[in-house]
Amino acid sequence: MHEKERHRIILSAVQDRPVVTVVDLCNLTQASEATIRRDIAALDAQKKLRRVRGGAEAIATPQFVGLAGRPFAVSETMHSREKQAIARAASSLCEDGGSIIINGGTTTFQMVHPLASRRCQVFTNSFPIAEHLLKHSKNTVMLSGGVIYREQNIILSPFDNDVTRNFYARRMFMGAQGLGPIGLMEADPLLIQAEQKLIGQADELVVLVDSSKFANRSSLVLCPLNRIDTVITDEGISDKAAAMLEAADVTLIVAQSGASQQEQAG
Repeated sequence: MHEKERHRIILSAVQDRPVVTVVDLCNLTQASEATIRRDIAALDAQKKLRRVRGGAEAIATPQFVGLAGRPFAVSETMHSREKQAIARAASSLCEDGGSIIINGGTTTFQMVHPLASRRCQVFTNSFPIAEHLLKHSKNTVMLSGGVIYREQNIILSPFDNDVTRNFYARRMFMGAQGLGPIGLMEADPLLIQAEQKLIGQADELVVLVDSSKFANRSSLVLCPLNRIDTVITDEGISDKAAAMLEAADVTLIVAQSGASQQEQAG
C-alpha cells in the first residue's frame, strides 16, 4: 500500500473514534508499527491529526456523530479482490426487469460494475450505489429517504412511514459486520432498525460477506440464520462456517477470487 493511500485511511479512521491506536491502524493498512508511527508523525507535523501516546486522534471533533463501524473509505480498501468476486456472483442472480434491494456497503457497492449492463429496478439506501448506477447504467434507481451518514455513505430514516414500505423486491442484497451461529450481526442500532425494514420488503435475503466476517462478532443481532436464504463468500471460508450454513439450510455460493492462491504464491 502506498504512503498516500495509508495516509488517507489513517485520516479517515481518526474521524471515526476518539483515539485510534497504532495496532488498529496496522490492522487497517496491513503496515508495520514502525511505518504507522512514521505516518502518524508526518501527519502530525502537517497538522492533519494529533499524535498521542500509542496512536492518533483527530484535530477537531467531528461535527456529526457517525454510525458505529468502519468508515466506507476504510472498508473499501480491505479484501477488495474477494469483494469484487462476491459481487460478480451476486449480480448473476439479478435479471433484467427484476426488482432488487441493495443495502449500502463496500461489498454491495462492487455490484454496480456488473450491473452496468442490466436493466433492473433497484432500491438502495446507498448514495454511492445510486449515483454510480444513474451515471453508468440504465437501471431504474430509487433512493430511500432520511439522513445521509457521511462516513458510511448511507441514508437512514428513523421513521416507519418512509418510502421503504412502498417497494417490493424479489431479492435483497446486503453485507454485515459479522456472521455466526446466532445470525447476522451489525454494530449500530440505527442500522439494525433500517435494515430490518428493508429485509421485510424482499422475498429472499442474499448476504454478501468475505470469509473474514465469519470470525467477527457484534453485540447486536440483525436477524437469525434461518431468515437468510443465500450467503455468497470467497474461498477462504472455513469448513466449520460452511457446515454452520448447511445446518441452517442456507444456500452457500463460493466465489473464486484467486486471492488465497496469490497469497500462497507470494
